[in-house]
Amino acid sequence: MTPQRVTLITLGVEDLDRSRAFYETLGWTPAEALPEVVFYQMNGLVLALFGKAHLAADQGRPDAALGTGAITLAQNFATEPEVDAAFAAALAAGATALKHPEKVFWGGYSGYYGDPDDHVWEVAMNPFWPLSEDGSLTLPKTP
Repeated sequence: MTPQRVTLITLGVEDLDRSRAFYETLGWTPAEALPEVVFYQMNGLVLALFGKAHLAADQGRPDAALGTGAITLAQNFATEPEVDAAFAAALAAGATALKHPEKVFWGGYSGYYGDPDDHVWEVAMNPFWPLSEDGSLTLPKTP
């Protein structure tokens, strides 16, 4: 049986140095950096930035045109002001505003931005999903 988990998320990027600078401006510190890929340790998983050409070759399809936008990565926060601060920090680092944070239909607060390669990030506060002290999320048990 395959375990229900994700241990590594890799984003294909056009310009690794530009993307690395963006995430480092947000305060992220690489755990490991190689010429083709940079790894960031997260809470229980790793996020990698991988040059698109190198990523396509690593996938065994060197001529593939890798795209973006069909997935959303999310960071949840405990408060609306934390969401606003994260959104503002991303814009200051060079992100593109897609949707400014606002109260949303499901009862939370959420906004979206695109990183330098148009990978979509959501910043959100969900009052129904309490965060652990380290910011990690475990879905509450339903009755």
